[in-house]
Amino acid sequence: MPEPGSTNSGWKPKVRRHSPTPQVLGQYSHIFTCTDPEANEQATPPPTGNPSADVIGHLLGDFGLWQLRTLLILFLCKIPAAWFMASILFTAPDIYPEEEYSCDTSSFDAVANSSVSLDHCHVMVHYGDSGYASMHRCHQFHYSPLSFHSLIVEFDLACLSDIFVAWSQYWHLFGFVMGGVVATKLLPVLSPRQIYVTGIWSVLGCGLITCLVNDFSLHCALRCLAAIACSFMVTSGEVIFSDITAGKHRLAALLLYDSFWALGLILLPGMASFAHSWRHIYLEITLPLLVIIFLLPWTPDSPRWVLQHAKDSQLAVDGTVELVLEAARINGHWFNVPKDLPQQLTLLREKMLAQPSPVCWLDLWRGHRRATIHLVAVHMALAAFLVVHVGLLLNIRSFGREHLLLNTMTLGVAEILGCFLAMYLTFHHCPRKWQWAGGFCIFGGVIGCLCWFLNGEDVPEVYEIPLWLFFSTLPKAAVSCGQSMILACMEELVPPEHRTQFAFSALTWARVWQLSASLLLLLREVGTSLSLTAFCVLVILGGLCTCCLATPQQAQELEGVSVQKKITQRAGYGCHNIIL
Repeated sequence: MPEPGSTNSGWKPKVRRHSPTPQVLGQYSHIFTCTDPEANEQATPPPTGNPSADVIGHLLGDFGLWQLRTLLILFLCKIPAAWFMASILFTAPDIYPEEEYSCDTSSFDAVANSSVSLDHCHVMVHYGDSGYASMHRCHQFHYSPLSFHSLIVEFDLACLSDIFVAWSQYWHLFGFVMGGVVATKLLPVLSPRQIYVTGIWSVLGCGLITCLVNDFSLHCALRCLAAIACSFMVTSGEVIFSDITAGKHRLAALLLYDSFWALGLILLPGMASFAHSWRHIYLEITLPLLVIIFLLPWTPDSPRWVLQHAKDSQLAVDGTVELVLEAARINGHWFNVPKDLPQQLTLLREKMLAQPSPVCWLDLWRGHRRATIHLVAVHMALAAFLVVHVGLLLNIRSFGREHLLLNTMTLGVAEILGCFLAMYLTFHHCPRKWQWAGGFCIFGGVIGCLCWFLNGEDVPEVYEIPLWLFFSTLPKAAVSCGQSMILACMEELVPPEHRTQFAFSALTWARVWQLSASLLLLLREVGTSLSLTAFCVLVILGGLCTCCLATPQQAQELEGVSVQKKITQRAGYGCHNIIL
């Protein structure tokens, strides 16, 4: 073996590389130290005609492979969020009296002279020949051997299943409201990625602990905590991908964000069909979170948040440089990287720190009359849509336990179709997109109200169940369309300085009203048609409010100018600078 000092070119020292990407670091160093005057000469400054006209938006581009990878990772958080919301459908299904449970009358006096109601929830006790009798509610039951051990059997709530489902779902929705508010208020302190990671680990812990509890109150508390964690993931994930995308790609991402929620609804019945206990279902919806945890190294932070909120200026610039150069490397935008990138980021940080503080909530309402009408319409429409979004899904319990799997999957497909319809209307019928979406909601709500023709009619089951499902599916698709469009496009209705406060106000207001969905579910005890009609009326109300919206002409003109400037800019960059 040659000595270390020999000139033999075949010998190479065995030195371990500490960096996993030394070539990338070399390219970074070349960019900032190269003295060739022709190097990076095409790295022109970003345009100033669009909101993302800064050096970060210039390097990231509207969309690329890096954004695609990030979107697919962030969209995955919607799937467990849907599982934890809709899990009550399969962890607490209805059980049938006499066949699967019966009232235990041994705790009552005069057992021989007692009679039980048809639903085995009440006991009439007769006392001798005096003619005196008293009605008692049954609290203890005999359960037949069941193939599935549900929460109803676990907590002995055979006659309170509807109230249990409504109460448990109320605490989940309450947690989702609180999680959204807390996550938004934490953003100035914690980065979106930190909130995202906190939510993932919290959901994993709450799901595993829920499998072990045997107390009803503790179960509801854990559902609330899991909902808070799910809201952390959903809120922070949207902040990240909204920051790294731009233009129509950002709008498409917002419109399709709920499609992964619907994908979770489609997958949940298949997972629940293999479970023999509600504890198994919680394990099945909790353990897949390990996949998202495994993907965390490829989950970036929001570059503009890092640049603006990091305490040390040098750390903020260095962290942002690392993020945008990694994105530029994957997207193939090396020719766009300027030699003075750190200096430009420093100037951008100073500009972001010098921005005025966000407007207060009252400032949203201090505008012309048309703007105020838009604000009221958005708040009312979004509240109605979120109530129906949860209510119609849980209302399918009214159509029978035997068809629960198929009905849940069908509603999931309807939600996906609604999201794609919203994207089609947004991109192909932009001037009248609100009226198209609102009209579809009105049409779907009116069709759903026709369910009264089935009330009390003797219809064969082979036709009855598909009809009930049709009356629920069409309003569900309409709500998904209207909800996706409002959440993605409502920022067009207000000035740029009002958008953050407006989105927070509308979404928080809607989620507070969403708590009433669990109460409207109790109407199914009166009649299946009554509960379905209540949700369809809300669909019509939301559609009417959506029809009142209109994108201001200034926003449409600005979008057209921005697109034209991007086309001109890309034509001047050359083939190496086209955003992929």
